Amino acid sequence: MNDLFAQQPVRIEVLPYDGNVTYCGSIFNAYEADRYLDALLNDIDWRPDQAMIFGKCITTKRHVAWYADQPYTYTYSKIQKTAQPWLPVLLEIKDRVEQHTGESFNSCLLNLYHDGSEGMSWHSDGEKDLVAFGVIASVSFGAERIFAFKHKATKESHRLSLAHGSLLVMKGVTQQHWLHQLPPTKKVTTERINLTFRQIKTA
Repeated sequence: MNDLFAQQPVRIEVLPYDGNVTYCGSIFNAYEADRYLDALLNDIDWRPDQAMIFGKCITTKRHVAWYADQPYTYTYSKIQKTAQPWLPVLLEIKDRVEQHTGESFNSCLLNLYHDGSEGMSWHSDGEKDLVAFGVIASVSFGAERIFAFKHKATKESHRLSLAHGSLLVMKGVTQQHWLHQLPPTKKVTTERINLTFRQIKTA
């Protein structure tokens, strides 16, 4: 039976070794996911992302935002960002994520991909500002996109599709052994928002 409010929780262990990545499927029903997508598009203070590449500051098409318990600084791609205070919509989403994971998060990095031409190249989230071996919980709203992992040593790869309203959890030694990527695609013409709830060092 097709039910607008139905959720389809799943639990898929994505990686065979050297890390723990769990795909939980949609933790928000269709109505909630649509509502949050609209709110995030309109309420978040989106800014073009920047990166230092060969000494030059490059501005990307992808937009980002950074929110947290306190004005924590976070540096990646040699660019430092200072967190803004939480918005109510982010706290609602964070509460649901914490219920599902049993973890606590003090920050969230958001990414806005306007269509399939925008993506992320291979990387791992090993920045010094993050708690070592901490948990990263990734929530997706909007267009369904492929997400890929590649082992740093063996080059073995795994791909999965991230649905509207879904949750992906990365923890343990995942970032030490695996790269991940959001490959661009010509098949997607609408936006996707990704929220990565993180554990920033506080001392």
